[in-house]
Amino acid sequence: MARARDESSPLFAGNAAGTLRLIVYLALAMVLMVLDHRNGWLWRLRDTASAVVEPVYRLAGLPAVGVRTMSVAFADRQRLTEQNQRLREDLLLANAKLNRMAAVAEQNQRLKELLDTQHSLDLNVQLARVIGVDLGAYRYQLTLNMGARDGVRPGQPVIDAHGVMGQVKEVLPTTSVVMLITDPAHAIPVVVERTGLRTVAYGSRDGDELALPTIPLAADVRVGDKLLTSGLGGRFPPGFPVGDVRSVAPAPTGMFLVALAKPAADIDRSEDVLLLHDQAEPDGPPAPVKPMGPPSQLAPGASVGAPAAAGEVKP
Repeated sequence: MARARDESSPLFAGNAAGTLRLIVYLALAMVLMVLDHRNGWLWRLRDTASAVVEPVYRLAGLPAVGVRTMSVAFADRQRLTEQNQRLREDLLLANAKLNRMAAVAEQNQRLKELLDTQHSLDLNVQLARVIGVDLGAYRYQLTLNMGARDGVRPGQPVIDAHGVMGQVKEVLPTTSVVMLITDPAHAIPVVVERTGLRTVAYGSRDGDELALPTIPLAADVRVGDKLLTSGLGGRFPPGFPVGDVRSVAPAPTGMFLVALAKPAADIDRSEDVLLLHDQAEPDGPPAPVKPMGPPSQLAPGASVGAPAAAGEVKP
């Protein structure tokens, strides 16, 4: 009985029929290659087949492309987030350094102005730093980091680069308290620079201006006039700026003019001040005259002879 032919036998079997098919296929392939090489009529078929198959390739590669894109996007987002955080920290640090540099530059400028004031006026001064500010009700004073151990004395004038700030009120071993010229309990003799009028400037209850309540009605005082220390009393040396007149009006009593002035010194902003040394002591009343006694020839026990009468001859 003959064996049935195996349907799953190879295309090119090892028998004569398989060899013949192989030869036929090879010949056909050779003919197609020669024709394609000489005429090129198969390129349209290849292009069409590529155009048909390419979307299938793209569709098959979409999952891999999507996964790769998502991983890259996530990595880029994480990297950008980290860079953004670092940039924020750098920006904050740079702003802090810039603000610090601006503050240091401003402080250096103020110190330069103080030194220029010292050199231009040839003053014996002492630099002090403000460590406390007390602007309470009806009391305006500063605390300095210099005290009795540093040679500070009560009554010393205190100035900054722009004008008079006040005078030392209380001295402790390592600190001192300064009464500002805007304190209601403070008064300073001033002179109007333009006219030479002398008057007294008092502190005000508001604590940010000076009051001149006793200006004669006939006096020539205008807005913008500069007030300088007059030197009267000997406490403040003459010629230091005190303030600028901001308003002039008659007093409610109608007997005087009242002027308000803004202090020339940066009272609410100064961090460094100058203490004036070697100033004259305040002038007071003259010393009492020592009582004079009788002349020595009139002292008790001395004999005094009476003059001779006219025409009398002494023996």
